Amino acid sequence: MKRKQVQTENTTIAYTHIETNATSICFMFSGAGYTYDKPLLYYATMVMLEKNIDVVHIHYSFKDILKHPIDVVNERMLEVIHPVMEQVLTDQSYKDILFLGKSLGTIPISLAFMQDNTYKNAKMILFTPLLRYDSIYAAIKNSYHQGLLVIGNHDNHFDAQKVEELTDTTLHIEVIEKGDHSLHVEHVRTKASITALSKVMDLLNKLV
Repeated sequence: MKRKQVQTENTTIAYTHIETNATSICFMFSGAGYTYDKPLLYYATMVMLEKNIDVVHIHYSFKDILKHPIDVVNERMLEVIHPVMEQVLTDQSYKDILFLGKSLGTIPISLAFMQDNTYKNAKMILFTPLLRYDSIYAAIKNSYHQGLLVIGNHDNHFDAQKVEELTDTTLHIEVIEKGDHSLHVEHVRTKASITALSKVMDLLNKLV
């Protein structure tokens, strides 16, 4: 595990590159307050490493970024993400690329990478995507990628009709019963929350 940074004209961007001499890499994008040490992303990282997939965690912090229009949010995130990806992919050649995002981190996946033919074969993993934004929903709906989308039906971004329509895509759609935006099961049901987390990791393991 190496903590690295890339210098742009305006800022220094920190990232962690976990290398295993793999031929595949997963770029992970955290949520606004859901960092890489939280359960979904921590164990997703473990799954990737078990499957001999290198992992990059990009460390960013955006204060009140969702007050801006979603296209502006996407642009600002890509200003941080693209320099890291460029440096990583220049330093090492990878055969396969995966993208995994949680909440805020699903914005660049849906609005940028799903639309970029460069990544037509990449697997897309969306944990609790922000489906109340029509542009994000439409981007996912029109996707042809293999991947996984997980959302709780007690998440404030859950929309039953939208989720039902997304089952027509090539993504595997998994709804966590009574899951909130962190996929914790309502009323702090510890065992049910751990069971849900285990189910998500099993699905991820099968995908990658």
